[in-house]
Amino acid sequence: MPYLPPQRRTHAEVTRWIREIVLPQCHTLVAVRGTALLGYASLQGELLEQLYLRPEVRRTGIGSLLLAEARRLRPDGLYLHVFQLNTDARAFYAHHGFRVVEVNDGSANMENLPDLTLRWTPAPGPRPPRGTP
Repeated sequence: MPYLPPQRRTHAEVTRWIREIVLPQCHTLVAVRGTALLGYASLQGELLEQLYLRPEVRRTGIGSLLLAEARRLRPDGLYLHVFQLNTDARAFYAHHGFRVVEVNDGSANMENLPDLTLRWTPAPGPRPPRGTP
């Protein structure tokens, strides 16, 4: 993502954050092939906190599989934050039924980049006819 400002955290700091914060506080789904980590998604309640893939496996269906599992685990809906400049991610989420519910100026994220809050709410399923048990 070339629009991101320079990384302010070292690899060790990010690793520690994943180990000590993300994994204990989130339900994390991992996509692997053999011993290779391809991507992951982390859920914290209804928040899809993260969904990241290795660049070489994008557009292969792995992100859709991770998202499908996240939806299965959170059938009442999900929301997430995405940078406004991340057009690929925005298109991915729009394709999967997410809609913009809030536009933000970036003051709430570490990168200080404008972002969007997106929400997916499942379509209502068929309802039984009135008067049936």
